[in-house]
Amino acid sequence: MSNEIITVAEMYAADRYASEHGVASLTLMENAGRAVAGEIVKRWTPRKTLVLCGPGNNGGDGFVVARLLSERGWDVRVALLGSREELKGDAAAMAARWAGSTEPLTVRALEGAELFVDALFGAGLQRPLEGVARETVLALNGMGVPVVAVDIPSGLHGNLGRALDNVCVRADVTVTFFRMKPAHVLMPGRLLCGEIVVAQIGIPEAALERPQIFANGPALWGKEFPRLDPLGHKYSRGHALIVSGPAHATGAARLAARGALRIGAGLVSVASPPDAVAVNAAHLTSIMVKPFDGPDGLRELLKDKRLNAVVIGPGCGVGEATKELVGAALSTKCVLDADALTSFQGNPAQLFYQLSPDNVLTPHEGEFERLFPGLLARSPSRIEAVREAAKQAGCVVLLKGPDTAISSPDGKVCVNTIAPPSLATAGSGDVLAGFICGLLAQGMASFEAACAAVWLHGEAANLFGPGLISEDLPEQLPALLGRLRQEVA
Repeated sequence: MSNEIITVAEMYAADRYASEHGVASLTLMENAGRAVAGEIVKRWTPRKTLVLCGPGNNGGDGFVVARLLSERGWDVRVALLGSREELKGDAAAMAARWAGSTEPLTVRALEGAELFVDALFGAGLQRPLEGVARETVLALNGMGVPVVAVDIPSGLHGNLGRALDNVCVRADVTVTFFRMKPAHVLMPGRLLCGEIVVAQIGIPEAALERPQIFANGPALWGKEFPRLDPLGHKYSRGHALIVSGPAHATGAARLAARGALRIGAGLVSVASPPDAVAVNAAHLTSIMVKPFDGPDGLRELLKDKRLNAVVIGPGCGVGEATKELVGAALSTKCVLDADALTSFQGNPAQLFYQLSPDNVLTPHEGEFERLFPGLLARSPSRIEAVREAAKQAGCVVLLKGPDTAISSPDGKVCVNTIAPPSLATAGSGDVLAGFICGLLAQGMASFEAACAAVWLHGEAANLFGPGLISEDLPEQLPALLGRLRQEVA
């Protein structure tokens, strides 16, 4: 399945491109319905099936599904929103090919069905479901009968990833066409879609010129992932520096350090304030401890240019002292997390002017609000919010959550879809910061490093399973990295 994601407008443009280059729209509709029918027969034996058809092209796809299933001997009924006489264009043509009867869409029409095909509305729906469509969807969701959605569950906004007016079909399988849309990867849309299948229906690949949104995975960054050099040495693999907090708040830095080391940095050191040296030294072995005192001390450490990537923020404390440490740390590639972000609340411009595209900010939603007040609320989606944030900050911004979104300053966005809810545990973000830093230290570019780290973070949690705590995450990397290197070789 392709990792490229296109907006609804881009999908319309791709349809037009296909038509202008010799692929009839009726052929695309036939292929779309055939793809849906094919996925259905892969999963279920013949059963009483009700196809819910809307008045537009999505309904036309539904008529194709009904015809093809019926030809295979399935017991199929069609319930139509509106009348057949009102159908136009390709939808009318496909309805004419349906030899069976058509009944009005009502709640009562749902009775007796053992499988539903939702072909009411596609990704272009701009207004909430209303009237009989709304009543039918609400009833459908309460029946516990499998649902296959055509393109996107009816009521779900294709770009925003949320149900309009909170009413939307809950599908078990969604078959979409050519490429996924934002609603297939953003929460809660991703959950409402169920299993997602992308079918190729004859749209030429050339219809997609310059994709800017991607689903996270090795296809996006695998070629850039660090590879071991048979002639290399530990310094050629980079030296990551993690800035520790004071004695009572050192654990976060050690979690990040372990993550940076496990992901492949040749050396990792913890930069430790004087009062925290003893506690850090007592807990670390393969990770070194480098004492420093204040921003001048950190600048002195970073004069050693072998220290080529830094994490700052976890456990550092909120306030002017941390802001000064950030200024010192930004002399090299830097991952800013936690307190390094919150310290600039009220004056984010003071941070932004110091940043470069090599830097990575890793806020959760609360920290994002402190740096970019109101941006998430006024943006159409998390994709647009993180894209604007990266533009404002002039660096890579990673907005953490169940649908973590990452943007480069030039507008390229990646959405992660594999993170399990078990990652909502103390310290997991510190480990993620360490993963990113370890990849930066090995020479990976900031956007690709952030995307790869997020994916490995989610896969590590999936591999471990229930009972996950943050200390478990780095220990899953040896198996994951071995698998990854085989896949991208």
